[in-house]
Amino acid sequence: MDRISNDRRQGWCLTMPPLCLLRGFVGSLCAIHAVVCCVGSVWADDPAFPASESVFPDTTVAWISIADPEEFSASFDRTQYGKLLRDPSMEAFVTSFREQLSKAGKQRLGKLGLTLEDLGEIPGGEIAVAAIVPEAGRLATVLLVDTSGHEEETEALLDVIEERLLEQKAERLADFEETIRVYRLPQDDPSADDVDAAEPEEQLVAVVHEGRALVVGDDPVQVSHVLAVLENGRQDCLASTEQFAKVSEGSLKDLSTSLSKLRWYIDPFRFAAAYKLAHPPKKRQKGPDYVEILGRQGFDAVKAFGGAILFDDGSHQMRHQTIIYAPPLPGRDASSVERYDLAARMLRFPESSEIQPFGWVPAGVSSWSSLQWDIETAFQSAESLVDDVVGEKGVFDDVIASLKEDPDGPQIDVEADLIACLGKKVSLIGDYEEPIDIDSDRLVIAIEAIDPEKVAATVGKSMSTDPDMRRIEENGVVIWELIDRSMEIPTLEIETPGGIIAHADQEEEDSPSARRRKLREKEEKLLPHSAVTVAHGHLLIASHRDILERVLATSDSDSLATTGDYKRMDTVLKKLYPSPVILWGFGRSDESIRPAFEMLKRGAMPKSKSVTGQLLNSLLGDGEPGSVRDQKIDGSTLPDFERIKKFFGTSGFVMQNLEDGWRLGGITLARPETTTVQEGKASPNK
Repeated sequence: MDRISNDRRQGWCLTMPPLCLLRGFVGSLCAIHAVVCCVGSVWADDPAFPASESVFPDTTVAWISIADPEEFSASFDRTQYGKLLRDPSMEAFVTSFREQLSKAGKQRLGKLGLTLEDLGEIPGGEIAVAAIVPEAGRLATVLLVDTSGHEEETEALLDVIEERLLEQKAERLADFEETIRVYRLPQDDPSADDVDAAEPEEQLVAVVHEGRALVVGDDPVQVSHVLAVLENGRQDCLASTEQFAKVSEGSLKDLSTSLSKLRWYIDPFRFAAAYKLAHPPKKRQKGPDYVEILGRQGFDAVKAFGGAILFDDGSHQMRHQTIIYAPPLPGRDASSVERYDLAARMLRFPESSEIQPFGWVPAGVSSWSSLQWDIETAFQSAESLVDDVVGEKGVFDDVIASLKEDPDGPQIDVEADLIACLGKKVSLIGDYEEPIDIDSDRLVIAIEAIDPEKVAATVGKSMSTDPDMRRIEENGVVIWELIDRSMEIPTLEIETPGGIIAHADQEEEDSPSARRRKLREKEEKLLPHSAVTVAHGHLLIASHRDILERVLATSDSDSLATTGDYKRMDTVLKKLYPSPVILWGFGRSDESIRPAFEMLKRGAMPKSKSVTGQLLNSLLGDGEPGSVRDQKIDGSTLPDFERIKKFFGTSGFVMQNLEDGWRLGGITLARPETTTVQEGKASPNK
């Protein structure tokens, strides 16, 4: 079989799923990136070892595998994504990204003595990586590669690995069990001014190539255990666990068995706990530990999740399925509100025979989705979660009470006047405005109202007492818009001799009004130009007034549901995932990706004020207030978007209840060859 082209090799570097956000696993995923990007092997008819889920132990908390990298890359190459990366206009960026990836790979794989290029030369079958918890407080990572057809190259690589590690001043120790090469990496010097820094743990590299298998890890014992069971697997393997079996069976249901897939699995809370203990932060972290909080609040009922991704299965460019395994607590009814404890009770999603866009969803939007959610139960379950996040019992009740009783507050009964008047459908509408800049993204959150008049009265009463909101009437509909005070002249503050004298009416930091203010500040940071109204039988919360006005002006004849691309996706999804459902969604990939594409090209993605941009900044930033992170990818060589938009089609996704969790499914469809202008993009604002 011919070696895979460089274009195909690089394709996966641009389309891997967001599993890389699992810190600690990222170094191993980098190896997977490298192999899929660079693999040029001959597929072995006789695998070197059983499927990796039968080789790795049942203490594995995270796993990712591609059984046939050759076919997986070939299937990708047949899609529009593969064609995109072979397009001449993308050549400069692909070359640049290849260099960036190589640099990142050297940083992450260098301590193992490996490079991305190395891993591209040796796979002949499955590549898999596992994060294993051999005992409390320890997290081991093991990479397993079928080297069939590349035994000589792999043997030579072992010596190259040793040479590189010794150049890093690593110390070669005695071979473990006379077979496994072991190296001790030099310790990083602790920061002199960081008195809270944890004592660095010993870092080891264990490498062995036996038969047609390469095993590399950071724990010689775990490498040895994997090596010992390569012939027949083990009984106490990952595949033997109930949660892996449930996730694996559900995620593969109805998928083609003839195509290679990327498969993944994670036990989220066990992985997070082990990673935290094994990799303590260099600096003391401020703020709440949200993973611990979610565990305390009953969300550890989610035992595992995982899925499968495949390309070009005939009708679809890509198809993916994910299973969230969250069985009811022992003795609990799967349909009961009490299936989980505490705040996790909010994970309750009523079923619907059909979910479709309302007639007021504009035809030209980038994306739309709608979820069935038991909002009343969610509100009643939020008390313990809010108190836990704040770190003080009773905060939630205090804030709710102050909204009703504080003479300076809106004096509304949130549960009776608002929550009880809402339905069970929450919809999201996404779009953007031109010219594209850091504030172009648009979002509308629509919550069904079963008593719109009462909801409107409650909103009006609340907003009218807020000096930061202004009332606007548009076509007979009242809109409340957040006043943008970012350009106002700052107030001059004069400090009196002897210190500041507090006004008698000045609020204390722990007062209910202060707590309301802090919550409000967080909301304003996320949606700094928000606008609110009640219309179309929904409470509508928008990121900007202009997108809200578009929604208010849309009629049934010009809605998303009437467009050809939506109808096509809807028909395909209904065949794959018959009712009942709890989530239904649609997106135009070109329009969804364009704002981020343009910002990436300008190097301005870290400055984006979109919800996505702010989430990325939170995940990838340094955590310092007000700091702007460096953009991780150089997008300066990207082509003009109009030259490549033809490669992006539409996406659809769905979610369904299971007795022991949920199933999520999704597909992407190519843009019809005869389509030159996206249907539904006749909106005058584009």
